[in-house]
Amino acid sequence: MSVTELRSHAGDRTERALWGWGRTVHSHSTVTRPREVEQIAQALSARARGGVGVIARGAGRSYGDAALNGGGEVIDMTGWDRILSIDPERRLLTAQAGATIAQLMAAAAPHGLTLPVVPGTRHVTLGGAIASDIHGKNHHCDGGLARHVVSLMLCTPADGCVEVSPEVDRELFYATLGGMGLTGVVVEATLALEPLDSSWFAVDVDRTDGLEQTLALMAGEESHRYSVAWLDLLAEGSKLGRAVVTRADRLPQERVRSRPRMRRDHRAALLRKPILEVPRGFPGALLQRSGVRAFNAVRWSATPRSERQRPMPLAPFLFPLDGLGEWNRLYGAAGLIQYQFVVPAGQEATLVTCFEVMQRRALPIYLAVFKRFGDAFGGPLSFPLAGWTLAVDLPARVPALDAALSELDELVAGCGGRVYLTKDVRLRREILPAMYPQLGCFEEVRRRVDPEGMMRSDLARRLGLCGAAA
Repeated sequence: MSVTELRSHAGDRTERALWGWGRTVHSHSTVTRPREVEQIAQALSARARGGVGVIARGAGRSYGDAALNGGGEVIDMTGWDRILSIDPERRLLTAQAGATIAQLMAAAAPHGLTLPVVPGTRHVTLGGAIASDIHGKNHHCDGGLARHVVSLMLCTPADGCVEVSPEVDRELFYATLGGMGLTGVVVEATLALEPLDSSWFAVDVDRTDGLEQTLALMAGEESHRYSVAWLDLLAEGSKLGRAVVTRADRLPQERVRSRPRMRRDHRAALLRKPILEVPRGFPGALLQRSGVRAFNAVRWSATPRSERQRPMPLAPFLFPLDGLGEWNRLYGAAGLIQYQFVVPAGQEATLVTCFEVMQRRALPIYLAVFKRFGDAFGGPLSFPLAGWTLAVDLPARVPALDAALSELDELVAGCGGRVYLTKDVRLRREILPAMYPQLGCFEEVRRRVDPEGMMRSDLARRLGLCGAAA
């Protein structure tokens, strides 16, 4: 569990220790579970007078401290999970902020509709997805979530609950998308949907022998809507960066109908619980570099050199890690750090240098996912920009890990890249403006809707983000 209850409990206000998904940091906070919009607005105003600050929290899937607020207030939005309306004609869905990606997709499916952009897990809430401006395997074609949000109901300290959109308070709307919850509490949102052509994918798989080959393949003209590569960054010598590159498009519905075994209940698959779950107290020592290196070698060698049009169901393709419940426990009590960065197109030399740093520092990277981003779009704190993004999972117990990641920070910032704040737990505040050059624009919006610096989180304090008190 990411939430451990302490002794004090009174109604809808509970003293708790809250953890990030990476299980590396935690904070003690007063957690409230509002039942009505007025209670959210009242909580923002009341907490401002008390000076403790507040942040909203969804499913707790941010890896670091973005949804933590030590000594302050945390608004638990998981009870706000209703699907308010679906308009099949206009392809619009309105839902409360606590509804998960799985719930949204399951509700849209009977209407022959689905979300155009999803992250790598279906357990993220709508509010969290908006605060992070989530992206998926199809960013190079469809962008991030910001392109598909029609409007928001946002509760701000200064103005209470307001509806914003690209036409109504455009600056606040886009500052909220990727704004890490620091512009207010998202209460509900309306999203644009797309036709659900099929709940299956036709997948092309290619196996590469090393980093040079991987980059050459990924840099080629992309004709598929979905594209992602799993990298082996524990292989040695010229094998470093060998990959399984997966590219896919929706499988035409007529091919699904012609194969009886594919006629599954798409909605049930989205809501199904994982068959296996990592138990509490799992000893992280069992996850060793040598064992993961051997697993990587087996996975790579077992993959065909080239395979075309492999049928794959939607859930395993879009949400591969959801097949194992509470998988973050694999890293033991010390937890894990997921470090994700993006470098702009044209900065491939810096990208290669980053790989060289990882190799020289002997970082035990147990999972590495590599993707291509399309053009930047959204607010001043939105993460994606046209180029290359790499997300790596690292055991937090590694000695000198912060020094290694700080070296990578400098390289990334120096070439115009950035680190994903949703997954961050250790970035230095002085490097943030180089990574997010529109930080000043975000601060202007924040001061207007939250002049007393009410919206706070541990991440905001750590980075000096949005004027939060240190």
